[in-house]
Amino acid sequence: MHDIASNLQFIDLNVWNISFLFVVGFIGGLVSGFIGSGGAFVLTPGMMSLGVPGTIAVASNMCHKFPKAMVGAYKRWKYGQVDIKLGLVLAASAGAGVQVGIKIQEWILEKWGQSGSNLYVSLSFVVILVVVGGYVFYDAMKTSNEGGEDKAGALAKWLQSINLPPMMHFKTANIRISLWFTIPIGFATGLMAATIAVGGFIGVPGMIYGLGAGGLVSSATELVIAFVMGFFGTVKWAMHGQVDIRLTLIILAGSLIGVQLGAIGTTCVKESMIKIVMGTIMIIVAVSRALAIPQYLTELKLISMGESTLSFLSSASFIIMCIALAVGSFIILGAMYKAKRAEALAKKGEFAVEYGKI
Repeated sequence: MHDIASNLQFIDLNVWNISFLFVVGFIGGLVSGFIGSGGAFVLTPGMMSLGVPGTIAVASNMCHKFPKAMVGAYKRWKYGQVDIKLGLVLAASAGAGVQVGIKIQEWILEKWGQSGSNLYVSLSFVVILVVVGGYVFYDAMKTSNEGGEDKAGALAKWLQSINLPPMMHFKTANIRISLWFTIPIGFATGLMAATIAVGGFIGVPGMIYGLGAGGLVSSATELVIAFVMGFFGTVKWAMHGQVDIRLTLIILAGSLIGVQLGAIGTTCVKESMIKIVMGTIMIIVAVSRALAIPQYLTELKLISMGESTLSFLSSASFIIMCIALAVGSFIILGAMYKAKRAEALAKKGEFAVEYGKI
């Protein structure tokens, strides 16, 4: 393990890098508080776009995740959106997934080095983002057209109908389902969190489409899982010297501000909007990571590509990453503004009626 740690590189930090990481942290926190994902699908590619090795980006991201997730979970628990029991049940199997995921990363790093690890992280991002993001976006548009109400899908209804002891009732999520059906969702969440620092992509859709929980409860409960996974995953990664505490503290500073604002946003928008935000950002970030793949393939000598072309693709990847950050924050803050404005107009109308002005 010493050899693995010695091959890792920690980037130099200048004013530009620090500023960019802080903004990425803020928007990652904003997205995290709003959709329940740890925000790693913004933060990990954001760090990698600055040249941070994939393994360090994943480890540092996981390190910043648990304190931020704790703040977001507490904030949304006060709004009555967190099912603590469901979160802890899923976190139990997620813990096993984290351990397996870290072992996979270690094996890839030993066999193919940092370029292989970067390629693995980027390919995993692209596949998961396109598949999950595409479906979530499609479902969000469908839900929105049907009036914006979350309804349990056919899979969730079928699983809930199966009486396979032990059966568990989750009060806040308002579902009753077998413990056995929660295990694969929790394990997959932990596996993804450890390998690419993104567990919410599996956890939130898994709770919505597999267990039948609503979008608000799922996104809030995922923060409980993220806290548990982040804590134990950080300990494991830190033992291997793969956590850059500088990156952790910078993105955490921005995230702690953003996560509270994002959590407030969930109280004034329709649940379908949470899915729209998640799907939109996933697809844009997928394009950004896809453009970075040729660089890693060239480093592994699997393809041959000119320096000018690789430089162009790298710049395009970074620009699209910035676009994803801007689009995500614009949608969230825009939705919050519209909801607050409508609320203010409604109150103004009530005031006018009460005092006989209209």
